Amino acid sequence: MTITIEELATFCKKKAFIYPSSELYGGLAGFYDYGPLGIELKNNVKNEWWKTFVQSRPDVIGIDGSIISHQKIWEASGHLAGFSDMLLECKKCKNKLRADHFVEEKLKIPSEGLTIKEINDLIKKHKLTCPSCNNHFDDVKDFNLMFPVKIGSQEDSSSTAYLRGETAQLIFASFDNIVNTTRVKLPFGIAQTGKAFRNEIAPRNFLFRLREFEQSEIEYFINPKEDKCPYKINKNFKIHFLSAQAQESNKKAQEVTLGSLIDKTIMSSWHAYWLQETVNWFISLGIKKASLRLREHTKKELSHYSKATFDIEYNFPDLGYKEIHGCADRNQYDLIQHSEHSKKKLSIFDERSKEKIVPKVIEPSQGVDRAILTFLYESYTYDKKRDNVVLKLHPKLAPFKIAIFPLLSNKKPLTKKATQVFDLLKNNFACFYDESGSIGRRYARQDEVGTPFCLTIDFDSLKKDDVTIRDRDSTKQIRLKVNKLPLVLNQLLFNNKKLEDFGKLIK
Repeated sequence: MTITIEELATFCKKKAFIYPSSELYGGLAGFYDYGPLGIELKNNVKNEWWKTFVQSRPDVIGIDGSIISHQKIWEASGHLAGFSDMLLECKKCKNKLRADHFVEEKLKIPSEGLTIKEINDLIKKHKLTCPSCNNHFDDVKDFNLMFPVKIGSQEDSSSTAYLRGETAQLIFASFDNIVNTTRVKLPFGIAQTGKAFRNEIAPRNFLFRLREFEQSEIEYFINPKEDKCPYKINKNFKIHFLSAQAQESNKKAQEVTLGSLIDKTIMSSWHAYWLQETVNWFISLGIKKASLRLREHTKKELSHYSKATFDIEYNFPDLGYKEIHGCADRNQYDLIQHSEHSKKKLSIFDERSKEKIVPKVIEPSQGVDRAILTFLYESYTYDKKRDNVVLKLHPKLAPFKIAIFPLLSNKKPLTKKATQVFDLLKNNFACFYDESGSIGRRYARQDEVGTPFCLTIDFDSLKKDDVTIRDRDSTKQIRLKVNKLPLVLNQLLFNNKKLEDFGKLIK
């Protein structure tokens, strides 16, 4: 079943995943609150990323930089001068739109990389008017996306700081401290997951484009003279790829191997490595490879800091292919900029070359909220036989791993036994206890929020000290002794084991 972005937003609100922020007072566009289930899902996504790309690697360490930061950071990075979108404003009703998105939707053409002059020319040529009042627009102008904040009691410009527009710059600003206080050596990465803020002209599509969002980023530092990635790359790894040349020629994506992209010098081995690792991360958590593709940025759309950028895009059912991850070659841009503006040399002694160097940077970066949106789309299923939604989230991401039900709520021996099972499991698994309604209705409620396994305590459980385990996706069931639950559930949830591996299925 295909679900629209509006329907998914409604589902997420109804099921306590995500609410419009400040809804009590009419709401704020581009801001959302994560509800009781949503925060569990969000934490699980962040934890899985951190576990894979930081804790499981000897070459990546993490930081948590300040959300409010010195104005000089954003001056050095170029954000104050060039971090902007194109604003389109109606002359009469003052309706404000993001110009490139408006042109793309109206004319059905790609808008990435179009200049202000090109946008203005297209609007005049095709006589595009305001969708609210059908009047003409003022000329397109730049609109800076940074959020300024005032610090302290002073009213002069020195009291102005900024909510960070990305997490990357706090990593570069901390580079010298990290080099001087840890034993890092090239190549190495610094990772961060956290909030970023952009004053989007027209936030839209639920979690896809927000004014407050979270990022997971790595700045990976390498010797610019040793540009070949030493890590294992599966050169036979196949994926659909949309090159810059294909976009300029209006051609479709082609299935290629990573090896062919490296051999043709379309992509560096570092890009290939990090894109491979990230695609595999998404696949490991339930995203179908067929729903993903790589897209090369055209020269016109490259960010001011980027030498080359490749996106991982997901094929959203109602939005089409959209970016969920970007991997940029930032070269030495950021460290050089911060060196010049701070008057401090940002370099590291490379043990292999025996020289001090300013490393270049490869940046794998993705939005946490967009990843969550992707996982929700991929897992949302309508089961006709059950006549209800089944959210087939990967067990590692599911807000609750286990739901525990006494068969009847008015029988104290059953509720007592169910509480004992809950207490046995609660320290190792996120558990939910429910004794309200029929067992069928309780199963349905847990299916809708993605709980992988339900445990039912019935009258036989009191005699045999066992429970019935039901699988969310297959609805298969087995009976299992209570003392075996911790070990078996761990295998079912995190090691891809099946119910039938641990007992005879109940017919």
